[in-house]
Parts: sequence; C-alpha cells; structure tokens
Amino acid sequence: MANDLTVAVLGPGGVGGLLAALLSRAGHRVICLAGDETARALRDNGIRVRSGRFGDFAAPVEADTVLREPVDACLVTVKHTALDASLDRLPAQVLGDGLVAPFLNGVEHPAALRARHRPDRVAPAVIRVESTRVAPGVVEHDSPFAEIDLTGDAVPRERLDVLAAALGAAGPTVAVLDDETAVLWAKMSFMAPLALLTTRYGVPLGDVRTHRREELTALVTETAAISRACGGVGDPDRALARYDAFPAGMKSSMQRDAEAGRPLELDAIGGALLRAAERHGVAAPVTARVVRELTDLTAHRAAPARTGEPGGRTPE
Repeated sequence: MANDLTVAVLGPGGVGGLLAALLSRAGHRVICLAGDETARALRDNGIRVRSGRFGDFAAPVEADTVLREPVDACLVTVKHTALDASLDRLPAQVLGDGLVAPFLNGVEHPAALRARHRPDRVAPAVIRVESTRVAPGVVEHDSPFAEIDLTGDAVPRERLDVLAAALGAAGPTVAVLDDETAVLWAKMSFMAPLALLTTRYGVPLGDVRTHRREELTALVTETAAISRACGGVGDPDRALARYDAFPAGMKSSMQRDAEAGRPLELDAIGGALLRAAERHGVAAPVTARVVRELTDLTAHRAAPARTGEPGGRTPE
C-alpha cells in the first residue's frame, strides 16, 4: 500500500462517514459503498462533518452500490445486523489483496469475514467514538475522542502499519496491537454493559452509573469473567473507573438504534456474551436476565410492524 491510499468504506454511517471524510480530507481516495439513495447523496454533496475535535468541514467522496475495482483497504462499518446483506457489495474477487478492516461491535464477525475473504487480510479494528449519521452524508461527532485499535494476528505487520498511519494522520488516535483476541474482548467487556443497560432502561450513562450501580457492577464483573475465560483481559475496577470518567449524557449506539426504531445488535453483543459464557462454563445470570428482558422489549416494539405498521429501517 502506498502513502496515498484508495480506501473503500462499506456503510458510511456515523463511524464510516466520519472516517471516510477524514481520510478524504487527508488526501486519500475514498469510495463509499451504500444503497442507491445514500450513494447518490454522497456523489452529489460529499460528506459533511460537524465535530468539536476535527472541526466542521465537507469532504468529497466517490460512491457506488458495489465495489468495482481493487482497493488498498475496505473499512467495514455497517451494523452487525446488516453485515450479511452488506457483504454482497464487497465481492472478494474484486477486492483481491486489499485489507478488510471491520469496525463492528462484538467478537464473532472476524470469523464470518474470513470465511469470505483471505484470512490473512482481515484486520479487525475497534473504535471508541460517539458519532452519528443524522442524514445521508451528514455526520455529527459528539465525543472529544476518536481512538482506534487495529489488529489481526495473521495479517502482515507492515500492512497494518500503513493503514494505521493513514488513519492516524487523518485525525484519530491509532494503535496497532498484538493479540487479536485480547483487543476484541477488551472492547466487548467495556462496551457490552454500557450498551445493554442504557438500552434496557432507556437512559444515558450517567443515570446507569448512579441509579443502577449495583446492576452495572454485576454486569461488568460477569463480562470480565467471560473475557478472561476466552483469553482476553477483564478488569472490572478499571471498566467502572472509565464509566465514571465519561460524560453523564453519553448514550450507547445500541440505545440510539432503539430510540430510532432500528434493529438492535443484541445478538452480536448479548448473544455472543452468553454463547461464550456457555462454552466456558462461566455463570452469567445478570447478563442472561438483561438480554432476555431486552429481547422481550424488542419483540414488543416490533409487534405493530406485524399488523401493518412500518417498522425501523436498517441503516446503510
């Protein structure tokens, strides 16, 4: 990969749109892959970003409904609920030698991507950011941070370093880390309690850590134990300290999806936790209860759609 990269972004939403705009502004060629409506909007107007950290700016991007040429890397930034359908936009024979860098929640998606693409070109990434697509091609970056960890045990280190350098020069803080399992579970063990509880009760982080402290602590403890059993790191005290340092009004992406009536990544987060707990014999009663309650709430919310009322729309 050269210094000026050609990067595809599959799913230019809150995260993908932000990264696409930053990379374009830094001088890289960016091709966004999305549905017809979004692709037209991006071709006509580019991506507009409103960010306290990166400023307010507009960046031109190319856009298409499917990848039609090889690229140096493809950032996969769709929601897990849309992953299977979205991968039809990324034909393996077209991508060729390019990296696939999924920025998805959960821990099970790398295996799914390696079943369709070269295993030594799948480079999982985790991102810590609060960024929302408010309209096609319009992104609001609300958090004062944007931090990326890039990994991939089988990926040549020089390939990871080049992509990390491009992302880092564009604005986010980027680290290339060894031990893919540890990286993915570090994100999962921090993100899952936040996502599950803010969505279960429909309140921001400040309310959860104040009024649901005991439940939050129990969920963090269970998630850390599952992480350790899977070969990751689990530190409940550190996770709770990080929660306490975050803005009280912070919402999880799952909570925002629930508020917007979109499908939830409940299986990719809660379901994956419970499957891992069962495999390793780790007790997780609080996690199981919260996931069950969220499943019931989701089914209740979706009930009108079965009687003819429109339901939520999966983001592109």
